[in-house]
This record gives sequence, C-alpha cells and structure tokens, in this order.
Amino acid sequence: MKKFLASALSAAMLLSLLAGCGGGTTSTPSGSTPSDSSTPSTSTPAGDNVIKIGVFEPFTGDSASGGNKEFLGMQYANSVTPTVEVGGVEYTVQLVPSDNGSTTDKALTAASQLVSEGVSMVLGSYGSGVSIAAGPTFGNAGISAIGVTCTNPNVTAGNDYYFRICFLDPFQGTVLANFAKDKFDAQVAYCLGEAGNEYDQGLITFFEQAFTAAGGEVIKASYTTNNSDFNSYLTQAQQAGADVIFTPVSIAYATQIISQAASLGIDIPILGSDTLDDNKVLEAAEGTDIQLYVSTFYQEGGDAEFDEGFKNYLNTADGALEANGGNDTIAAVSAMGHDAYYVALEAIKAAGSTDPAAIKAALWDVTFDGVSGHIAFDDVNGDAVRDTAYIKHSTNDGAWELETVQQVQ
Repeated sequence: MKKFLASALSAAMLLSLLAGCGGGTTSTPSGSTPSDSSTPSTSTPAGDNVIKIGVFEPFTGDSASGGNKEFLGMQYANSVTPTVEVGGVEYTVQLVPSDNGSTTDKALTAASQLVSEGVSMVLGSYGSGVSIAAGPTFGNAGISAIGVTCTNPNVTAGNDYYFRICFLDPFQGTVLANFAKDKFDAQVAYCLGEAGNEYDQGLITFFEQAFTAAGGEVIKASYTTNNSDFNSYLTQAQQAGADVIFTPVSIAYATQIISQAASLGIDIPILGSDTLDDNKVLEAAEGTDIQLYVSTFYQEGGDAEFDEGFKNYLNTADGALEANGGNDTIAAVSAMGHDAYYVALEAIKAAGSTDPAAIKAALWDVTFDGVSGHIAFDDVNGDAVRDTAYIKHSTNDGAWELETVQQVQ
C-alpha cells in the first residue's frame, strides 16, 4: 500500500511539473552555518541551482567519533560527485550539518534546525536514540530521512518518512548470538548495557532471545549513565562463569570497559555491536590480550577503489584525518555514509525535483549497489533488505581482521 501511494504521489508530482503549477522548490544558499560552533561547516555553493541535504549527526558527545566518521563518508562522496541532475538541470549538492550532540534532547533542536534550513532530505543519524527522537520532526515537516547505521527497529516503525540502509538489531543480535555459539560453544553470556538506552537494551533483548532459544543462559546487568567504573560488572561476569561478554555500548563506554577488562586480566571474549567498530576502540585494545569481536557493515578491503580513494581523501582533505581519529583506518560507518549519499542522489534523480514530497515518494523504489552491498528498501517500513553482517576481531596491534561473514535468513 505504501509503495502504491508513493507511486501515485510521484505521478502527481510529475503531472504538476509538466503543467507548470507547483514544481519543486530549489533551495537557495543562505550563507549560514549551524549555530553550534562544534558542528562541521560547509561552504555555500555559488549560483541558484543548489539542493540541500541535511546531515543529522552527533559531532559532539559520546557518539561523536562515530558521527564524524559517518559524515566523512558523505563528504568524500560529495567531493567525488558534487552535483546531481534534477529534471534535466544540474544542481550543486550542499551538505548541511547539524549536531544532535548524542542526546535525545539536543536531537530535537538539531532536527528543527535542518527543517528551518530548507533541506530537501536528511541523512543520519549515527545512534538510534537520537534518530527515534527526531523522527516525528522530520515526518511532520514532510522531509524524508535516510538512517545510515541506526539499527533499532523503532527508527522506522510508525514513521514512513524514515528509511534506512543498514541491517536491524533483531538481525544483528541473532548474528552475534549465533557467532557466540559457533565460535566459542558459549553456554553462558553476560550482557552489559547502559540503563535506559534504547539501542543497548534493544540489542541485548534480541541477543537474549536468540541465545536462549539455542539453549544458552543469559545474565544481564545495566549501569547508570556517566558511569566510569566497570570493574564490579566485569568481576561479576567472571565469577558467574560467563563464556562471552556481550556489550553493545557507545564508543566512550566501550573504551573504558575494554581498558578495565585488560587491567583485570579478563580473558572472556568480548562481543560488541556495530558501535564498537571504531579506531578509538582499537586503541583501547592495542597491546592487550583482550579478545574483541564486533559485528559491522563493511570491512576494509571489501572495495579496493573505494578504499584507495577514501584513504587519499582522509590524508589530503583539511581536518579529515583528525575527524577520523588521527589515522586512515576505514570505519564501516564511513562506507555506509558514502553509500547513503549516493542513495540520496538516486532518489533525487528519480524524483526529478528538489521537492521533499517527490523525493520521499521516489525513495521507496530506489536501489543502489554500494561499497557495502546491494541496497533496496522493503515495502513495509522502508528498511534495508540485508541478510549479511561482517564479524571482525581486533588484532590488538591497531587493526581489525575479518573473522567471518555471517548470514541469517
């Protein structure tokens, strides 16, 4: 039904354009940048034919490392393909960043700012909680958003303006539970997450469902926000005889958990979700004996042309290497940001308009073969149709190594 309505709307838009009565609105450069000084700025293109794509990401806060890396993928793609053809006319694509600060309260302000900027669509966010919080703002404004790596099902559920290109947490939780069983013959899993964090707790629930269905036992614990001492939790996992520790937490917490586990001499394998796929987490594991495994969307080496081009961008573009954490390790979220940008361009071209309603209508039928794989949206929620995840482990010398490619039907 959604696809039928989307197609009808798209046809209506086309007829309107042909009749010359209600064509798409072209975003004009405002010359302004987001008010938060921590938000990356973008230059305003010259000329009248400009289409604005909002970038809704955490440039500060606990998830800043991931948000900046996701944006880097978009920026690189924009540097390679800075224009898009709209109804036979070439438009310059302007990325308009807005910092959601990694928190749900700041997310509303950041989302409203993008609406006021007159963006035609939005990309982001890294982090499911902020995406869920901002969803109604984008929906009420009639602006479609493409989630890049926000994996919680509630991002798109009940909001047909929010799409996404990544796999979902029911899939990811099952993948990691199966991996724990296959790799370690795990019988007891200790699950640790932040209390009240929808991403953490959602993934733990899905992991628990799959792990217990396979005959395993789950022990769960939650820490309060801003906690910095994880020794008691790690000791509890050890005393409980856990075969694996599953901790799908933010980058900031993950680095502390790994460092403290190393100090305690914890030899229990630690399993993390896509949030742990970050070079800051690699740094925490470097020089230790920690066994760290994460599920993710892309592994460096998967697309040689992308890897070469993106590394060159990181090492030459102003501020790029710093935003990437100081080295040119390719994060999976950067590959996903790159792919999300091109999915957005495909939607704009298919719509033949800069009008948000036309772009949203066109999105349902967009497909794209990106560096992270084939991207298409389902007919129900606009979620990506994905059945594959990469599992990789830390070599503990500052690099990731592919462990396996895991599928769940």
